[in-house]
Amino acid sequence: MIFIFICIGITLIYVVLIANFSLGFDRIKTFELSQHKPITRFSIIIPFRNEEKMLPTLLESILNLTYPKDYFEIIFVDDDSDDTSVQMLNSTLINNGTSPIDFKIVKNIKSSNSPKKDAISLAISQAKYDWIVTTDADGILPKYWLDSFDAFIQKQEPDFIAAPITYANSQGFLQNFQLSDVLSLQGATIGGFGIKRPFLCNGANLAYKKELFKTLNGFQGNSEIASGDDVFLLEKATEQSSNKVHYLKCQGAVVSTFALTSWSDLIEQRVRWAAKSSAYKNWFGKLVGLIVLSQNALLVSCVLLAAIGIMKPLHLLIIFLIKFCIDFLLIYKAANFFNQKHHLKYYFLSSFLYPFFSVLVTFLAVFKGFKWKDRSYKK
Repeated sequence: MIFIFICIGITLIYVVLIANFSLGFDRIKTFELSQHKPITRFSIIIPFRNEEKMLPTLLESILNLTYPKDYFEIIFVDDDSDDTSVQMLNSTLINNGTSPIDFKIVKNIKSSNSPKKDAISLAISQAKYDWIVTTDADGILPKYWLDSFDAFIQKQEPDFIAAPITYANSQGFLQNFQLSDVLSLQGATIGGFGIKRPFLCNGANLAYKKELFKTLNGFQGNSEIASGDDVFLLEKATEQSSNKVHYLKCQGAVVSTFALTSWSDLIEQRVRWAAKSSAYKNWFGKLVGLIVLSQNALLVSCVLLAAIGIMKPLHLLIIFLIKFCIDFLLIYKAANFFNQKHHLKYYFLSSFLYPFFSVLVTFLAVFKGFKWKDRSYKK
């Protein structure tokens, strides 16, 4: 009986949380891009390490940007690549056949346990313009990307902007499982901003004032944590001035990347994401993580208890259906925004697997290190 009350309590709290994210998602109105005169100049920062396979797609999207070429620069930061990435950047951007792009490639200088944070800090120290935009070397930039940021900056006058990301061309169950996960994360991200509790963002699509970065002392305080260049900066920016921290919910600003192609790579990536959560200072972010983990662990426990006859299968089914429905509400809203509703056919099967996947990732994040860009990190 006590266990049943625990099940009811955890599930009720989870439903309230996800329902609030769903309401918050709708409160962030979609930003419609209209004709305007660009005024903002951007310094785009792209750290990379051995990305020769992904760079052609990124470079093609850079060449297709509609924003005036003399209004932005790109700083590529080479983190010890030993492939042809540097040569590819030079040959493609110098001989692009269109108007010249202001870019440079700098060698990363490691001064912490986080090469990516070192790369961003180094690039910001050399940036010419007041607005910093970060993205990843495996991303695809939409052609109105900078136009969207500029229009939003002119209208809202923010200091920090989080923007949307998703997976492109997801094929098969593994990649669509990842897409469902990312859609849920994006739904929670937007929902968090909507209820004025921002706790997530993604460094693949992030913009902030250079002066804000300096005022916040950059990544000081979390530079020894390998990842988290995005969320930790969001926490500091929100604490500094929450009314200047915004989410750009604009389809013209969606940066895409590609889902991973193996379960081992996926688990490694998610372990890396989870490993940084213990260092979060945002109490709401920690609470969300605890609630989500508790609900997933509860379902795994219920499956085991039902298998050995201690729990009635009907009770397990009810808990699963409640979670299934409330999760679907948020994921559907995100899929609708990203024009990816046709991928929801994989949601039913993904929802069975996800609790086990989540618990496994959490366990590995607590007791095991992870690899990132061929480097090993310990907790």
